[in-house]
Amino acid sequence: MQALLRSAGAWPYLMAIFLNAFVDLGHKIVIQNTIFKSYDGTQQVVLTALVNGLILLPFILLFSPAGHLSDRIPRVSVLRVSAWAAVAVSLGITAAYYQGWFWLAFAMTLLLAIQSAFYSPAKYGLVKGLFGKPRLAEANGLVQAVTIAAILAGTVAFTALFEYWVPAGGGSPDELLRHIAPLGWLLVLNSVLQVVALYRLPLDPPRPAPTPLTWARYRSGTALRENLRLIAQQPVLRLSIIGLATFWSVGQVLLAAFPSYAKDALSIDNTLVLQAILAASGIGIALGSLLASSLSRNRIETGLVPVGAVGVAIGLWCLPLFTTPASQALNFVFIGTMGGLFIVPLNALIQFHAADHQLGTVMAANNWIQNLAMLGFLALTALFALAGVDSHYLLLLIASVAMAGGAYTILKLPQSLVRFVLGFLLTRRYRVEVHGLENLPAQGGVLLLGNHISWIDWAMVQIASPRPVRFVMLRSIYQRWYLRWFFKALGCIPIERGEQADIALAKVANMLNAGEVVCLFPEGAISYNGQLGELRRGYQRACQQADPSVCIVPFYLRGLWGSQFSRSSSKLKELRNAPLHRSVVVAFGKPLPKDTSADVLKRRIFEQATHSWLHAMDTLPSLPYAWIKSVKRRPGAPAVADTLGSALSAGQALTGSLLIAKRLMRHSAQEPVVGVLLSTSSAGVLTNMATLLAGKTLVNLNYTASQEALAFALQQAEVRTLLTSRRFVTKLEQRGLDITPLLTSLRVLYLEDLQASMTRRERLMTWLAVRCLPGWLLQTLFCRAQDARATAAILFSSGSEGMPKGVMLSHRNLMANIKQTSDVLNTQHDDVVMASLPTFHAFGFTVTQLLPLVEGLPLVCHADPTDVSGVAKAVSQHQATIMFSTSSLLRLFNRHPKVQAEQLHSLRIVVAGAEKLDERVREGFMAKFGKPIYEGYGATETAPVVSVNLPDTLGSRSQPLQKGHQPGTVGMPLPGTSVKVVDPESLDELPTGQAGMVIVSGPQVMQGYLNDPERTASALKTLDGQRWYVTGDKGYMDEDGFLTLIDRYTRFAKKADFAGAKRLAEQQLSEP
Repeated sequence: MQALLRSAGAWPYLMAIFLNAFVDLGHKIVIQNTIFKSYDGTQQVVLTALVNGLILLPFILLFSPAGHLSDRIPRVSVLRVSAWAAVAVSLGITAAYYQGWFWLAFAMTLLLAIQSAFYSPAKYGLVKGLFGKPRLAEANGLVQAVTIAAILAGTVAFTALFEYWVPAGGGSPDELLRHIAPLGWLLVLNSVLQVVALYRLPLDPPRPAPTPLTWARYRSGTALRENLRLIAQQPVLRLSIIGLATFWSVGQVLLAAFPSYAKDALSIDNTLVLQAILAASGIGIALGSLLASSLSRNRIETGLVPVGAVGVAIGLWCLPLFTTPASQALNFVFIGTMGGLFIVPLNALIQFHAADHQLGTVMAANNWIQNLAMLGFLALTALFALAGVDSHYLLLLIASVAMAGGAYTILKLPQSLVRFVLGFLLTRRYRVEVHGLENLPAQGGVLLLGNHISWIDWAMVQIASPRPVRFVMLRSIYQRWYLRWFFKALGCIPIERGEQADIALAKVANMLNAGEVVCLFPEGAISYNGQLGELRRGYQRACQQADPSVCIVPFYLRGLWGSQFSRSSSKLKELRNAPLHRSVVVAFGKPLPKDTSADVLKRRIFEQATHSWLHAMDTLPSLPYAWIKSVKRRPGAPAVADTLGSALSAGQALTGSLLIAKRLMRHSAQEPVVGVLLSTSSAGVLTNMATLLAGKTLVNLNYTASQEALAFALQQAEVRTLLTSRRFVTKLEQRGLDITPLLTSLRVLYLEDLQASMTRRERLMTWLAVRCLPGWLLQTLFCRAQDARATAAILFSSGSEGMPKGVMLSHRNLMANIKQTSDVLNTQHDDVVMASLPTFHAFGFTVTQLLPLVEGLPLVCHADPTDVSGVAKAVSQHQATIMFSTSSLLRLFNRHPKVQAEQLHSLRIVVAGAEKLDERVREGFMAKFGKPIYEGYGATETAPVVSVNLPDTLGSRSQPLQKGHQPGTVGMPLPGTSVKVVDPESLDELPTGQAGMVIVSGPQVMQGYLNDPERTASALKTLDGQRWYVTGDKGYMDEDGFLTLIDRYTRFAKKADFAGAKRLAEQQLSEP
């Protein structure tokens, strides 16, 4: 709702429609109350029906010109002219009040209705432009609620003032008007305020009408027939308008008949009591409209239509059962609430399906049909009254009409009702957000193609779509006796593999040609690894038989991997389990031609994955809070160990980091950036996390770099305080790396000194706080608050062209890459991560340190990655299951005679990144250890992982192999990551298989280079509103979406920020 109110022009628009309804209703209340006070019985019913008829008549007679004007000139201009007309008419009405000219005031109701007839199409025609197509239902609910609020306010204000000024003994209509004449000035004042509000509303662009409206075309009825034909050709528009017409017609009869019924059956003769009961229906409509708006966030919930229709019918049947004003008022609230649920989605459907250049005409046609129906019902009401039919029977008659309408609605919308019931049940647990709803065509055949991640994907797609969707599903599931009736009600299309598939695909083509929406999951099976699998080509056979007008709309579902309905591991389900609501995003892409190939389709689905992940990442916490939440889940679980002998539980690790963070905040209170100079060890891990807990931006220094490079990094990042240990500095000096000159200009905090200052009491109290306090309170008491969009770390990427670049990565960048990587790893309960890569590089920092901490996986550190014997012993001792390394380092495993296959037996996945994986290394590792190496790709600028190969997964008989591994490639993009191969000069996308520049988009793409806007502008490009990182790598993508790298466009070779991997391997140190 807040997003709606923040839309440009929202407040002036809502103010204007409130004032317009207030003025229209105010005069009507005055006339109706005068009739009620002056006339009885049949005469009262007839005059009430007549005044309502005067209000309806202009909407019928002026249908064509009102719609034409709304489509031809700016709709805001139409509203302004109509508002000025309301000022003039209200002045005339006021004069009639003072003169006591009842019949003139009665007749001027027609003039007020004429301005409303022009006002209404323009008013509703602006909704889509002001609030956007995805929020149509929400906006209509708000507009309806504001209108009803105006009606209620008008009813209360004008009725109360009428009763206050009218004499106790009553009198003739002329005399009554003279007594209440000051009410006319209230009409004038609000009309003027309406004009003021509309001049604060920006003008919308004019839309030239395709056919000029002439007097001849209007008089002969040609324009009327053409406009009605426009409605008749679209079933959704036709049925929606009929539904609205029925509702408002029933309402008109209720308003006309109930006063007489209340007077005779309930002995109510006070207009304030009567209007209060009638106003209760308005309260109900406002409540129902707001409820419908809430239930339809970012989508149109058509399942509310049958619910509302049946509810209205039940309320009308119960009218005669209530004998007190209070009970009648409550029933009117119920009827109104059900009515709000009924009309909001119907109004949204009309605006969704109507073309922009025809919206005014469609809305005018909506008014024409509604008002013609209401006029007809009122005429019948008057005839029944003249024939002496009691108002009690009139109420039963309209209840019957409503009941028939409810039955018809259920008959026409069985899918919507089933969908709503399903949606109601599922949305108790899953909060569905829809992106790109404007990309879903309002009419015509549409083939929805997207990823298949869980057993309830179909339900999420149907909840997201305002149009009924037919799903293609396996016949083996469709034919289960206890589900078949349900799938049949949803209009599902059964399919089976082999020759019989052609029959189902032909049926799909027929449905598409008939203008329906069909959804097919081209992977043919639910994902086993959270990744988008190979796309089957069956959809292409259906498209070949479809009409040229049929289009493909790609979509992506995010948020269901890790749910109970997915095939993820139990560990990942535990990690992704939300305490209250799980957020699910359904993102629709732009329509594609029906002959779109599978490789292009897959790239478009990946792009929607990026959009959905970018939105979802907005809700992620900062790294420190994410770690605290992870620790609080299992504080006693193993967290960090190293080969020097230290092992810490999650609670102990957090305690140690909080103690360091406390001292760091004390010594560097005003410094936003802190440097760390430590190896890959328990001490290094705790210090890194302490820096983040202290709210600092972390800079891990590359101690293997030159003195000049280190000094440059310190100067660029404005590091004033450095965390290190004396033992580690000594080790560096023994290796010939004297960094003492660099330390002289810094405040150096040695871990040995910090540890010595920690008292036993302080350690105990901090440990108790970690174990006993909730996570939010821990963060409040011990951590510096930090925005997830703030820079978390600056990683200096090394290269051979000049000084290192400072890559700024936010908490959100790093958290996103952690979640992406963890999803495809499908983390298990017994997973243990082997960490030997240095934390001053992105691979070691994000994947082997942050990921296990945030995801609650044990982490085993070994400071020297070239000591493959020591790494192998650590893997064997701690039963590590996941190891990340490089081709150069893995070659050492193959060559080392003391490293045995049994030592690496526990590994379930070995990933190589940072440099091209040598085929001989892959083959040798497989021959010696029986373990495949899965190659990945990334860059510091992408935090770092972009793509990775995964183990192939063998499904059941009906769900064959899901391919995740293509040797020689660097795998497929991670979920939420888009990869394109483009021309290096124009950045135009190249065909599949053609080599070009690799560019990457996703939530993990860096903020930019530190103090280097020119290089940032060169590396980060915005294409079609999406941010892309230009990698400098040359490669191509195959038809299945696997990326192959060929070379670098620039002189230096650098992947995953491991420039000079051999030099690093030689210089890495073994102790903190």
